Amino acid sequence: MSQWMAWVAGVVACAFLPALPGTWWIGLAAGMAAAAVVGCRGRPWLRQGAVCALALLLGLGYAALRAQWRLEQSLPPAWWQKPVELVATVRGLPDPGEYGVRLTLEVEKTLTPGVALPERVQLHDYQRRDWQPGSRWQLSARFKPRRGSANAFGFDAERWLWSEGLLASGSAGKPRQRLADRNDLMAWVDRWRGEQVARIERALGEGRESALVAALTVGAQQRIAREDWQLFAATGLTHIVSVSGLHITMLAALVAWVCARLVRRIPGLRAPRVATAMLALSAAALYSLLAGFTVPTQRTLFMLAVGSACLLWRRQLSPFQAWWLALALVLLLDPFAALTPGLWLSFGLVAALMLSSLARRRPPVGWRAAASGQWAAGIASLAPLAALFGGFPLLSPLANALAIPYVSVLLTPLSLLAVALPWDGLLPLAGGLARGFYWMVGVLAHGPAWHVAGAPWALLALAGIGSVWLIAPRGVPGKGLGGLLLLPLLVYRPPGPEWGVARATVLDVGQGLSVLVQTADHALLFDTGAGEAGRVVLPQLRGLGVDRLDALLLSHHDSDHDGAAAGVRAALPVGRVLAGQPESAPGAAGCAQGQGWVWDGVRFDMLGPPPGWQADEDNARSCVLRVATRRQALLLSGDAPARMEEALAAQPGLRLASSVLVAGHHGSRTASSEAWLAAASPRLAVVSAGHLNRYRHPHPLVLERFRRAGAAVLRTDLDGALTLEMGDGLAWRCLRREAPRYWRDAGPCGEEAIIPSD
Repeated sequence: MSQWMAWVAGVVACAFLPALPGTWWIGLAAGMAAAAVVGCRGRPWLRQGAVCALALLLGLGYAALRAQWRLEQSLPPAWWQKPVELVATVRGLPDPGEYGVRLTLEVEKTLTPGVALPERVQLHDYQRRDWQPGSRWQLSARFKPRRGSANAFGFDAERWLWSEGLLASGSAGKPRQRLADRNDLMAWVDRWRGEQVARIERALGEGRESALVAALTVGAQQRIAREDWQLFAATGLTHIVSVSGLHITMLAALVAWVCARLVRRIPGLRAPRVATAMLALSAAALYSLLAGFTVPTQRTLFMLAVGSACLLWRRQLSPFQAWWLALALVLLLDPFAALTPGLWLSFGLVAALMLSSLARRRPPVGWRAAASGQWAAGIASLAPLAALFGGFPLLSPLANALAIPYVSVLLTPLSLLAVALPWDGLLPLAGGLARGFYWMVGVLAHGPAWHVAGAPWALLALAGIGSVWLIAPRGVPGKGLGGLLLLPLLVYRPPGPEWGVARATVLDVGQGLSVLVQTADHALLFDTGAGEAGRVVLPQLRGLGVDRLDALLLSHHDSDHDGAAAGVRAALPVGRVLAGQPESAPGAAGCAQGQGWVWDGVRFDMLGPPPGWQADEDNARSCVLRVATRRQALLLSGDAPARMEEALAAQPGLRLASSVLVAGHHGSRTASSEAWLAAASPRLAVVSAGHLNRYRHPHPLVLERFRRAGAAVLRTDLDGALTLEMGDGLAWRCLRREAPRYWRDAGPCGEEAIIPSD
């Protein structure tokens, strides 16, 4: 088992390296380890260490080689956003989203000379046309490289795209031609899944009940609305909605129970246990295939396969040996699965259940077994949920205790039976059970949650040890002390700035703006970006330990500046709200020149709009804020146009000089005028914009103005989230450089830079 552990460790280590190791060096080290294995035959301990080292290096080399092959498929920059003609097959189930259809294409060949597309790409069709699963098309599309917002906390879209092998995303052009459909196994499965989704929606309507039944039977999770995913997250039930190991195990157990009673009646059958195991494994494999063969289904299927193989080979493997072998098999097929939270949550919970039942002569049964399993799963999930999602619902144990038997014993088997039958008589009953599940989730979703700030790895490791200690078998001494090892993680808060220092975090919200300004004991959020607050803004605030905003400032009413404001106000207490257009934010006061306050030795001054200002558009109503420490200052102007900038620059006695300037209107040429730059005299310019956005921000003319003004430029589209520390000097950090990964572009920010005070 130690060899499997070492091999898994090598694969996992590769996933988090800042750069891929050279295969030549790995090969040399593996050769030395192999020589050590041969040379240590008489010394078992040394030989075992050499074997483990060899296994680790082989795992590392295998993962690095697979990663290098995938990197070589990346879209060349010369073909970014240029039309490409291709022939491709629709894989999986298309997602009919709010703004268009999103689908995955397997590229068969590229017809445009001189360009090679990755094997799999993600396509958006904003015309909302029909794309049948398994269909082949000749079409034209414009592609971008895989890219997601880069922030310290929350969902990492770029990591997810890399793990899924989606190395480019594009938008479909108008012309397309349907070709002969693919007839391989997965195309047939996808077509069948699509037909079942359509059948379920015909019987139940296009609502949340049909979406849940489709998700539990054929893995069509994309049909579930975002609002319902939020309910599941608020109750800790996200895992139960997808086809996972829980559902596959329950189905296999049901098939085994039925088969065990049938095969005993067959005279002359020599190995009824083997026949039962094979039938149960076949049912699990079929369910996994029809549900899309995701990582959780792979994990369960491989563990069941290991157990079945032991029966055939008449060999005995311990539960943990089977666990390690299944994990090794998953990573052998897909080493990039190490980057997915689902892999570690699913494998971790299974390990916790096995650990809690060790060394028990009489394992608990009935409700005692359910309670023991829920305790082990709940404790084991604390540290992973805190690290991956920044907290956990306090009612999650109760929600799981109620939902697991309801979904696994009632809803899922009935839904599968309804789909398997050729008539729709049972589908309304499955829809009724789904409605009951939603009612229960809606009641529990209003419960409290415990949010955890982003903790260092030392505290996470300590919490992991404490979790294992708490669920260890009876007889392990001092188990209660394990809870003390969990406490530092649960109560941790990152240290704030010192008195007189301001820390500004420019979040990577794509094409938008959101800046968090912290002093020693206060926090202000300037704009919120677009979309839902839970997508970027709230995970960053909670990860930084901000559980209350002393002020929320909304520069003006535009979705890319105040789109997430309602979600922020609903999730966090806010002291006061200031807005350039207060009528768009209930309870907000308007921004006006002359407003100001001091927090912890840091001065906040509202500079605009100027008195008597006549706004002719929403952008012209933007608030302008200056945050000043003793020697540094930050200037924020939302989308204020050049006309407002020039009016403020011409106003006598108004102090605009700032070491840091956040470029107005995301670097548009309608802002950051010559007069504004001359008045502010920034040494650092920050541009918040989306990568390869359709507005082409920042404009080259603006970047040239910054260059002539002698200001260094940081960009969220290239550098990710930015952290500025303003005290006696000015220091900045860029997330893409601070947390490098071989699968993520580092950006041009460079090492941490410091500009001393004058």
